Amino acid sequence: MKPRLRPRSRKGGLRILGAAAAVALFATPSFAQTSMDDPLDARDAKRVDRMEKVVRELRDIVFKAQKTGGPVVVQPADTDARMADLATKIADLEGSLTKLNGSLETTGHELDQTKRENTQLKAQVKALSDRLAADEQKAAEALATAAAATPPSAPEPQAPADPKVAATAAAGAFSKARQLMLSGDYDGAEAAFSAYVATYPDTPRTAEASYWWGKTLGVRGDYVKAAAAYVASIRGWPQTAWAPDAVVELGRALVQLKKPADACQVLGELGRKYPKAPPAVVTRAQGVRLQAKCS
Repeated sequence: MKPRLRPRSRKGGLRILGAAAAVALFATPSFAQTSMDDPLDARDAKRVDRMEKVVRELRDIVFKAQKTGGPVVVQPADTDARMADLATKIADLEGSLTKLNGSLETTGHELDQTKRENTQLKAQVKALSDRLAADEQKAAEALATAAAATPPSAPEPQAPADPKVAATAAAGAFSKARQLMLSGDYDGAEAAFSAYVATYPDTPRTAEASYWWGKTLGVRGDYVKAAAAYVASIRGWPQTAWAPDAVVELGRALVQLKKPADACQVLGELGRKYPKAPPAVVTRAQGVRLQAKCS
């Protein structure tokens, strides 16, 4: 900022005025004495113009101070300072805009990458869904193939007409067949369970009877009939304690029938249909998978 001049008395103002007048007087003759043949240098001329301007401003300030009796104040010409301050602010804004543009570019890149990852994830989910559907279809075909095997022959006795009598008779027949099996009479148990399935095809324990029937058939190596019995026992995937073991036994029977691919498809359903299968059953299933060379 340019200095603020404050005269303490009117005499001081007069002295400043006298100095300004002297400058003006000395400057004026110099212009008069300069001939057209010897013009001032361009820079000297500009310098003289500035001095004249300053003298005029000082004279106006002094005259004004004399009239009002106030202090002589030379207002600062702060245009350059304001321009510098404005330039600084503009530079700051440009820096902020540069940072903002960088952030926007980074965000855009991350958004594009997220979109690509979402697309890849959707493709993977679709592939897994298609694979699961194909596996389930193959498992169903394996079960159908096993069911199409030679069905076990069984007698066809007639159940009693009275429902209560039939239920009592079915319970007795099932208990008798289990006792035969527990006693080690597998031939008798096989005949008893076969008769039960033929006589009582729609009781709550018919599926379990088919499971135990498959067990007796597997003991004597009749894997064709055993596979058919196991298929009948797990049709509809019953949630019972013996159902996971029936799945494993069906897989084992299919391995013995030289159908490892079908066995692998059936065993693949074990974890999905019976995720809480006993550890012993899971261990046996792993052994059958090794026999079938499942992937």
